[in-house]
Amino acid sequence: MERLQGTWTALITPFNEDKSVDFDALGRLIEFQIDNGISGLLLMGTTGEAPAMSKDEREKVIRFGIEKIAGRVPVMVGTGTNNVDKSISCTNLAKEFGADFALVITPYYNRTTQEGLYQFFKKIVENTDIPIVMYNVPSRTGMNLEAATAARLACDFPRIVGIKEATGNLVQVTKILKDAPDDFVLLSGDDDVTIPIMAATGKGVISVTSNVAPKAIGQMVKAWQDGDYPQAVKANQYLSDLNSAMFMVTNPIPVKDALWQMGMIKREYRLPMWTLDEQKSKNLTSILKRYKLI
Repeated sequence: MERLQGTWTALITPFNEDKSVDFDALGRLIEFQIDNGISGLLLMGTTGEAPAMSKDEREKVIRFGIEKIAGRVPVMVGTGTNNVDKSISCTNLAKEFGADFALVITPYYNRTTQEGLYQFFKKIVENTDIPIVMYNVPSRTGMNLEAATAARLACDFPRIVGIKEATGNLVQVTKILKDAPDDFVLLSGDDDVTIPIMAATGKGVISVTSNVAPKAIGQMVKAWQDGDYPQAVKANQYLSDLNSAMFMVTNPIPVKDALWQMGMIKREYRLPMWTLDEQKSKNLTSILKRYKLI
């Protein structure tokens, strides 16, 4: 699944002062990403504040984004919820709109067993027709999709083509890749462990930091893909402070503050996200200056 590899940006959703979607800014962000060589774009993920948006708004963003991208890079759409039927509906809609992949998060709040997680994904796959990437982020959902369950799903359903693995657990990553099919794609869901995960034969990252530094993240990933391991490790170390800054508080608060400081969006969020406090924003300014982003 070559089209799934590389550096994907989990794109933010810009808002106007009245909290409506700022489609002009969204268009500029998409062009910025493509101009800087990004491999693919994720719309309506966690970073895009999808849970705080209405069904109509999400559909408009997906339609706009896919039309704007116009096939220049592949598109992934976040379609998972904690309601299986709603997840199926959203996933089918993403396919209808022209998405290349659907990102389906493990059901949050409705904590279940590993068999329950297996059956959740099984039902979605059996009622949709688009390549699916599972999303495992226990820090947000309260449940870990264990390695054995992830590998079982990958083996049983060829249309489950990958996983965004955001545990930071390299043992779990290794176990998934050991037991999953050879063409199964594991992408890092944490910027700071992208290179360690690629060393374990992961294929790239779905990145938050690449919202502000797409070229730098892309060059780091490509260096590893090209076998220039010392350069990739050096780049990973260089970017570590910027990666940490993007998570100084809950994502996407810092990355949107950074894009605002870069003059690319208005500093607007949807509740419960809230503006970065003044001191942290000043700290972020210093880091952005150090990386020559402002």
